[in-house]
Amino acid sequence: MAAEFEFDVCIIGGAGHVGFPLAVAFATRGLRVCIYDINQGAVDQITAGRAPFLEPGVQAPLEAALADGTLVAGADPGLVSRSEHVVVVVGTPVDQHLSPDPEAVPRALGALLDRLRPGQLVVLRSTVFPGVTRRVEQLVASVHPDLDLAFCPERIAEGHAMTELFSLPQIVAARTARATARASALFGTLTGSIIEMEPEEAELAKLFTNAWRYIKFAAANQYFMIANDLGLDFARIREAMMQDYPRTADLPGAGFAAGPCLFKDTMQLASVTGGAFALGHSAMLVNEGLPDYLVKRMEQRHDLFSQTVGILGMAFKAESDDRRSSLSYRLKRVLAFRAQRVLTTDPYVTDDPELVPLEQVLAEADVLVIGAPHAQYADLVTDLPVVDVWDLRGNGSLT
Repeated sequence: MAAEFEFDVCIIGGAGHVGFPLAVAFATRGLRVCIYDINQGAVDQITAGRAPFLEPGVQAPLEAALADGTLVAGADPGLVSRSEHVVVVVGTPVDQHLSPDPEAVPRALGALLDRLRPGQLVVLRSTVFPGVTRRVEQLVASVHPDLDLAFCPERIAEGHAMTELFSLPQIVAARTARATARASALFGTLTGSIIEMEPEEAELAKLFTNAWRYIKFAAANQYFMIANDLGLDFARIREAMMQDYPRTADLPGAGFAAGPCLFKDTMQLASVTGGAFALGHSAMLVNEGLPDYLVKRMEQRHDLFSQTVGILGMAFKAESDDRRSSLSYRLKRVLAFRAQRVLTTDPYVTDDPELVPLEQVLAEADVLVIGAPHAQYADLVTDLPVVDVWDLRGNGSLT
């Protein structure tokens, strides 16, 4: 670390799902790390030694880093000025018209321009709209021409951060050899595999990755609907397709394709193409339409108008407490119009006051739907009918 800097790394937005595990990971490598985040509640949790959300494997290294002083957290923007490397992790949402906000990252960094100092390396970690890196380069250079800047997109999956940060190759993209070398050295403390790209290549690589996963999930969900409408079990068909046959080894099962990234980044690509990304739009219609499809099928088998439906799991994925963009909530809205009553439960989600205990759902519901495939639902003992598009319980996915 340069002598004039107190910290090796500052993570802007470091209390979130991307920034927090990255901060802890850097601290485990002996770097002195500070988290800057405007969410004072999350900062207070981290300072008290509690992870602000569920992320397996993060608690012990968090406590160790706090104890030995390699990690601090605060809401003071002055932390940025005291750090040699500044990693920017800012959410990049799409609006109600499915349009991305390409100014989200430039706007956030622009508010901190007066905090940047000569000799720093600024790293963009957020998934960005193509061209944003160049936009930020111009913004920073207009005030600090002596700063280095790189785009190093995150590649982790929630729930696997503390293994994947150390095992997956890291993409490093910068315009200059010096910035490339500095970013490679920084992330080389975590992984021995660095992939160098041009910034525009790296921007598309990240968006293509998430859109590819989203499209694969859409294919599986479309297959499920086709099989289901013919009275056949997609889970059984999929198992036969995959058995000892490598060409279909990556075929996902059916289920809600949701969360804060896949849908959003697919829509970012649609915006890049001026609305000509037909494959992405088709995937969106399939995945976002799955809750509606399930309710229509349920109406054919159950008198929903006079029944209570229980949704098991409101997080967007299994063993997670993150309910951002969860399709379980779309399912809840559709059922609220079609059923007499809807009850929801989740063993991990803590920020939804409408959730009720599992025992109440089992006692009062007439039919159950597995919204998030948490492991504890696999062996749930119940005589109630269960809609299980995931085939979590091993009884098939036919609805």
